[in-house]
Amino acid sequence: MSTQRERARHLIDAHGRTFAAEAAITLRDKPAPLWQLLVLSLLLSTRISSDIALSTARELFAAKWRTPQRLRASTWAERVEVLGRGGYRRYDESAATRLAEAADLLIDRWDGDLRKVRDEADGQPRRIARLLQEFTGIGPTGANIFLREVQQVWPSVRPAFDPLVRKGAKTVGLPEQDEKLAALVDDEDLAALAAALVRLARDPGLAEA
Repeated sequence: MSTQRERARHLIDAHGRTFAAEAAITLRDKPAPLWQLLVLSLLLSTRISSDIALSTARELFAAKWRTPQRLRASTWAERVEVLGRGGYRRYDESAATRLAEAADLLIDRWDGDLRKVRDEADGQPRRIARLLQEFTGIGPTGANIFLREVQQVWPSVRPAFDPLVRKGAKTVGLPEQDEKLAALVDDEDLAALAAALVRLARDPGLAEA
């Protein structure tokens, strides 16, 4: 019978690719990749499949809008076209507006650098989450997505587990308490474990794979 640590390792190996990695984001503690993660979190917050959100994020980045400044320089019509190309057609017009609003807020209030959001919140996850929700289109779900991914490069928010992660943990018999769950893996694997457990929460059948 495998130990919980072995089970966690297996889940990471099988299902632990982060959503940032799937969206072609090389996540680092730098302004551009953090902006890209914010964009991805915004797209994933809508009632649309994660596959479509990921595909759309890749299209946006392929259009060279990998910084808020470049996104702000685009036109609304250009954004609608690229969002549609990614499959985000149901929400393309509203998302085109929200992306521009996010770029404006980030540039005007935090000089285009999400690290300043973290610093304003003194690195505290709950305060970061509240500030993130000042971006139109980012609610509690989007803030949770951002935090569980950004913990890969922001140690102060670790462990960043939310109800969806805990649901996945329960599905496979892992601890639902944050500290006990985090103790099963090294710190650098927390984001991958969270990603794996989110997938299991959404599709429990993956646990048998």
